[in-house]
Amino acid sequence: MKSIGLNLSGREYKILIGSDLLAETADLLKQTIPCDRVVVITNIDINRLYGKKLKKYLESKGIGSLFLELPEGEIHKSLDMASHIYPQLINHFAERNTPILALGGGVIGDLSGFVAATYQRGVPLVHLPTSLLSQVDSSIGGKVAVNHGGIKNIVGSFYQPKLVISDISCLKTLPEKEFACGMAEIIKSAAIGSSELFKQLETNTPAIKDRSPEIMEDIISQTAAIKAGIVCQDETDRGIRNILNFGHTLGHALESTSSFSQSHGAAVAIGMCFASRLSVKLGLCENETVLRLEKLIADFGLPTRPQDIDPEKIIDAMHHDKKVSDGRIRFILLKRPGEPLIAENILRADVISILEEMK
Repeated sequence: MKSIGLNLSGREYKILIGSDLLAETADLLKQTIPCDRVVVITNIDINRLYGKKLKKYLESKGIGSLFLELPEGEIHKSLDMASHIYPQLINHFAERNTPILALGGGVIGDLSGFVAATYQRGVPLVHLPTSLLSQVDSSIGGKVAVNHGGIKNIVGSFYQPKLVISDISCLKTLPEKEFACGMAEIIKSAAIGSSELFKQLETNTPAIKDRSPEIMEDIISQTAAIKAGIVCQDETDRGIRNILNFGHTLGHALESTSSFSQSHGAAVAIGMCFASRLSVKLGLCENETVLRLEKLIADFGLPTRPQDIDPEKIIDAMHHDKKVSDGRIRFILLKRPGEPLIAENILRADVISILEEMK
């Protein structure tokens, strides 16, 4: 097991990464938040795979649990679903010291975090991410939110968990498409934070696709450490944390304009290709960087180009994004793997040009 510390002005928590950690949840929980009952928020599929086991592990250590099973899908990350959860917490007599455990992927983590942040003005939150995407991204850093009005993550806050327990054994049951989505975020983190990790992904692609436990623990830990280091410098996304949005400006627009039928990982993959091509057009990086990035993305079964897009609708969606400041769309561009930069004064014509080029 590997442990990564995230310290935010005295609010420290650990990100634990290893095999078969769900079986240790009760012991790890008691070391962090002494409690005799918890609320577990999960979805139908994850509950079927891990719910009974987790409940048994908790009960064996004297921790009672209420499992709230939600429908699957990004469309359910909403205020309506949060409103469905609050009465159940009240009826269960959940108190301010009753932890909420988010068992699932990014949708469950974001929604559970939003509920934990707002119920009784904040109750303890523990992430048990079961997807690769949530283990390397959404469970780390304290962003909690729901979608509203067709806009992704527009209602939310910053609310840090007390503990993150990433059991890489859960990746064994992860569908290929979901595994690829997680790889998009790992590639993103390498592109903005580590040329060494980028090379490692290029040279170890077959072993990664085979989900070798040793290499998965290694690259997940490296990715988590990159994000944790950036979050510690800029918790509320006012400066350097923006670089974590590499590929997300276009990516979120693709998700929104597809009514969230476009997966997050695929959208971010396309967004990274767009941002790197824009970087070349602006004379910021060499075309070799684009070729390496697009090959790596394609090698993991992710798309490199959008399909059936209307550039004008895409730009309109970008203007609704949280990353817009003073009406200017903020893009994260790339000089080379491991060296990003934040750009705001990008011409609309250049954006249109790259979108047309990628059609």
